[in-house]
Amino acid sequence: MRDFPVQTGLVIALVGAALAGARILTPAPMTSLVEFSPEKTPVTPFAIAPLKPVVLPIPSAGSAKSLPEPLLDDSKGTLDHFYRALAQTELKAPGAITRIVHYGDSPTTADLITGDIRAILQGRFGDSGHGFILPGRPWAWYQHTGASVEGKGWQMAPASQFLSRDGIFGLGGVSFTGSSGSSHIRYRTPQDRIELWFEREPGGGAVVLTADGNEVGRVDTSGEKAAGFAAFNLPHPSQSFALQASGPARIFGVEAERTNPGIVYDSLGLNGASVTVLSHLFNQEHWTAELRHRNPDLVIVNYGTNEADFASFIEKGYEKELREVIRRLHAALPDTSLMIMSPMDRGYRFGGEIQTMPTIPEIVTIQRRVAQETGCAFFDTFRAMGGEGTMARWYATQPRLVSADFIHPNPAGGKLIAEIFTRQIISGLDRYKRRDTTHAAVP
Repeated sequence: MRDFPVQTGLVIALVGAALAGARILTPAPMTSLVEFSPEKTPVTPFAIAPLKPVVLPIPSAGSAKSLPEPLLDDSKGTLDHFYRALAQTELKAPGAITRIVHYGDSPTTADLITGDIRAILQGRFGDSGHGFILPGRPWAWYQHTGASVEGKGWQMAPASQFLSRDGIFGLGGVSFTGSSGSSHIRYRTPQDRIELWFEREPGGGAVVLTADGNEVGRVDTSGEKAAGFAAFNLPHPSQSFALQASGPARIFGVEAERTNPGIVYDSLGLNGASVTVLSHLFNQEHWTAELRHRNPDLVIVNYGTNEADFASFIEKGYEKELREVIRRLHAALPDTSLMIMSPMDRGYRFGGEIQTMPTIPEIVTIQRRVAQETGCAFFDTFRAMGGEGTMARWYATQPRLVSADFIHPNPAGGKLIAEIFTRQIISGLDRYKRRDTTHAAVP
């Protein structure tokens, strides 16, 4: 395997070019693989049998070492801040909105796994709105479950393609600039509040926001350079929103919420991304301002799939980059719970068989150790879905749970992972409430 390019962002450019630009460079048979999208992935209705929670026996003296590592390691109180917020949300306390920010790569870009997590948690704890969404589609397969978005007239610079050298990418990792850019966003459920995230800078133009065809606000983006935010409480819940720039404007996204207690789950996927996007390409001061304004109760860092191509980097540099990401997040959000979420299995053909890439278990081992040593929770996606050889089994399953690249799950596979993840979260909340009896049980 190749050495991972140490220079900032070079691997991101390489992977981004391979995925985003290979339409020109790749022979026709490879097109559907390169242009990964739910529309091009065969979808067959597949009923997944209900998952039974695993109950581990109470270990006898001296037997603890024989127990498997937990799928969700939330020991040492690493998720207490998050669980505390979630418990208040469960009690439907006024204003009790639990916010989760999930950074990931291409599956997250298509809202696979994260879309199902959002739906399950909001069904269980309440729907407090859709959350953060980009104002356009940097990739053809960019989508959010429960929302549609179209933008035109924007110059888009994703951090994962190393197109903007100032490190200013907003919360979601993509900068949109244009003098006449426009966006249309429609949500499945009405939203009560809308907020524009933008960059304030000298000479900045204006952006007009409308809801259901009625103007709700005009945002002047001019001023001293800084992260900018403009929120509007809507006179009536709305589902259809539009943005229109007049004059040079730089925007990062739109955030929508509802006023009732519940969950807001931000799915922030960057195609071709690796952990180096957060450790190097994001300007730390700007990213800190964005994170503090969002003020999430939990941040999930979910990378590793793209890094698996670079064995030398995994051996020599990956852990250092991951620790830098966690350092940045702790510095920006000292009270927020952090979670490292491992990559899924990733397969490749060897000797006519589909095998797990040997770097995947190595990445998972590093991630678990870093999480334990830096005060983060850890979720083992790799083992939750079946561990080594899963992609071979999932590809052989009828209907298949994974696409032909042995990387991206089909919707049924993504839903399976989401169900396991959310059950672990709810079990963790139950453990927390047994420790902290100030939170009364909810029928």
